[in-house]
Amino acid sequence: MVGSALNEASHPLWLLAELTYRCPMQCFFCSNPLAFATNREELDTEQWLRVLREARELGAVQLGFSGGEPLLRSDLELLVAEADELKYYTNLITSGLGMSEGRLKALKEAGLDHIQLSFQASSAELNDFIGGTKTFEKKREVAKLIKAHGYPMVLNFVLHRGNIDSVESILQMAAELEADYVELANVQYGGWAKLNRSVLLPTRAQLERAEAAANRFRERIGDRMRIFYVVSDYYEGRPKPCVGGWGTTFMQVTPDGTVLPCHGAQELPGLDLPKVQDASLRSIWYDSELFARFRGESWMKEPCRSCPERSKDFGGCRCQAYALTGDPANTDPTCQLSEHHHVVLEAIEHARQSEQGSTLPIFRNVRNSKAQR
Repeated sequence: MVGSALNEASHPLWLLAELTYRCPMQCFFCSNPLAFATNREELDTEQWLRVLREARELGAVQLGFSGGEPLLRSDLELLVAEADELKYYTNLITSGLGMSEGRLKALKEAGLDHIQLSFQASSAELNDFIGGTKTFEKKREVAKLIKAHGYPMVLNFVLHRGNIDSVESILQMAAELEADYVELANVQYGGWAKLNRSVLLPTRAQLERAEAAANRFRERIGDRMRIFYVVSDYYEGRPKPCVGGWGTTFMQVTPDGTVLPCHGAQELPGLDLPKVQDASLRSIWYDSELFARFRGESWMKEPCRSCPERSKDFGGCRCQAYALTGDPANTDPTCQLSEHHHVVLEAIEHARQSEQGSTLPIFRNVRNSKAQR
């Protein structure tokens, strides 16, 4: 079996529980699979409780509740309480829609440790356009509730061509909301973001201006607010170590019970996708072909196989390699050493030529409907 030696030595540290694909928002950079709108199957409460217990027995300590919008699950408080009993560190990853003061109190009483609240922009007009629905004022209300109930204020903004020139105003709004941490994460081009890449990919000049704005704000505000700027791997020249290495740290369970080693793995061809209804997490983690496929280094082609960085970046993202080259075993094309790096350079050049804007349709994440700004 590929990577069998590593199978015996590793165990998952981080479980991402995608409780539902349902979401009141329609972000056109959504990382969920293109066909997710047709999948309404969800694990029930007892199945999720079993998932939490089995993952904890395997060694997972970090637990994220996400979606879709996890607040749409009426059993969220019960799941949080079980996770607290199991001694997970829990993080709710949310748009804030569906949150109320009463529900926030119940989640805190259940033992929720951390909340990450997403915004799409720093103005109501742009935020609501990107998200496909009016959410800005509700998000601000939820941010204040989170702060008032003693949680660290953690805000997330996904950056792309439509909002990246607003980094300074984004950070100013975050400071006004008394944020403790702000993540400025350049979009990763999988799922719907890959489909919309032509209208999402910023130029190098935009990225440089945004990073400079973030650095200036850091200098001005000091330690009062920590700013994390996640650069775009299309421009970095080196691939990121996707989820800390395939099948070594991260495990994701989707709403229908599919178990994945990374967010986009269900898009890869020729792999059986195990489900919690059919096998234990232990057997999936240690014995499934899916988790073993890209563990270790034996699967690597050149130039990864002889690259001195291979134990740091693990060849980059398998899903990105497949999306851009058709072969998940290829070197991630964002790497400047990849024979397919020209695909990324061509996308960058297209972004440069269309910097003034685009009239291309933006595909939303329900029924392939189109919206155009």
